[in-house]
Amino acid sequence: MTKTLILLFHPSYESSRANRALAEAAASQEAEIVDMQALYPDGKIDSDAEVVRLIAADRIVLQFPVQWYSTPALLKAWQDAVLTRMFYIAYESEGRRLAGKPLLVAATAGNVPEAYAPGGANLFPLGELLRPLEAMAHRCGLAWQEPFLVYGARKADEEALDALGAHYAARLARLASNTRVAAAA
Repeated sequence: MTKTLILLFHPSYESSRANRALAEAAASQEAEIVDMQALYPDGKIDSDAEVVRLIAADRIVLQFPVQWYSTPALLKAWQDAVLTRMFYIAYESEGRRLAGKPLLVAATAGNVPEAYAPGGANLFPLGELLRPLEAMAHRCGLAWQEPFLVYGARKADEEALDALGAHYAARLARLASNTRVAAAA
């Protein structure tokens, strides 16, 4: 059985309706979901445990709310602690073992899609704001996947959240299916 690892970086997950709906839907995909904020409330990342977790995964998903056009601080701290170790200190024994694994970003934004357009309140498309993560994936040899983007996260009603969860679960299922096909080739 192949494994999808979802690293959830939400500074206030307990109050998040959208990220919670996504995580609950992902649970139906037999994914390992790790609430990184709950695991590391002090921001001190256990790089040994995280390296083991990444190497054991067949697919990696970074799930988070976009905050001020970027990722939550804990995701950046995780990158600094874990990926710096894997790719600049222990590449041969750790970093190269991630080569080719798919990386999916699942990001939620509070505003509507029109706000993420030229002339919109946020000026740039949300996908463009995620380009540093795409560059990270490239540098780490991870197979970048088209991001799963959620807009209007704070205003979504229960019906919309259920639909988002269903779309996310379907996306994760396709990702798993494509990974199995690629691994068998």
